[in-house]
Amino acid sequence: MKRIIIFFLFVFSVFRLTYAANVSVDGIEFDGAKLIDSVTYVPLRSFSEGLSSVDVDWDGENRAAEVTGENLSLTARIGDSFIKCNDRFLYSGKQNIIIDGSTFVPIRALAKTFGATVVWDNATRTAHVTSGAEAFKSADEFYNATDLYWLSKIINAESGGESLVGKIAVGNVVLNRVKSNEFPNSVYDVIFDKKGGVQFTPVANGSIYKEASEESIMAAKICLEDYKLSNKNILFFLNPAISTSTWVPDNRDFVMTIGRHDFYA
Repeated sequence: MKRIIIFFLFVFSVFRLTYAANVSVDGIEFDGAKLIDSVTYVPLRSFSEGLSSVDVDWDGENRAAEVTGENLSLTARIGDSFIKCNDRFLYSGKQNIIIDGSTFVPIRALAKTFGATVVWDNATRTAHVTSGAEAFKSADEFYNATDLYWLSKIINAESGGESLVGKIAVGNVVLNRVKSNEFPNSVYDVIFDKKGGVQFTPVANGSIYKEASEESIMAAKICLEDYKLSNKNILFFLNPAISTSTWVPDNRDFVMTIGRHDFYA
């Protein structure tokens, strides 16, 4: 009986947080969008077909919707918090889901794969989508191969046992350093920076050279899409259980903990 009550409470909670959402595409109202936990979701099939001439199929074995078109190969697997398109990964932090038999995904990630932009109008609570003509670049065209190689290596070495989110956070630190005047201005130089001593333990112990896992490569690609977990500029992380230095906690602002790592700005 207790399990039944918990189940109905869960269903009620999901229902309560799901509303019809206002979306326009090139000035024309788009039907079927949902607002779930403050994120606008759209049905993948009708939204994709409305923006381009594509084929949409369902892979039942992998529980994934697949969209193919000219220079476009997209997969949205149920439960994933990202869309894979042309071997690039667009992370939203919100899971792809099924509603009434249809695949729903966060609007911004899907719109980007079609070269479309999304602008939120808070006054009317409407997501305005403007279609674009530019094709979505493939991974080989979009990512800098050297940056991807070394970023995936340091992510794997520092957070190979962490969740995807934990891996993304480590990648965010590296790329934030690249953009900061406090550090060198390339991924490689940030990783191998020896100002004040070696910056990353894997450089000292050689684990930086281990082969990166698929998830570490995925995390690196997500970071190179300029996805950030925090609007604060995290520049440092440490494992408080094994760290022997207190300089970072004493001198930097704590932002968050993910897995075994604390992150500081």
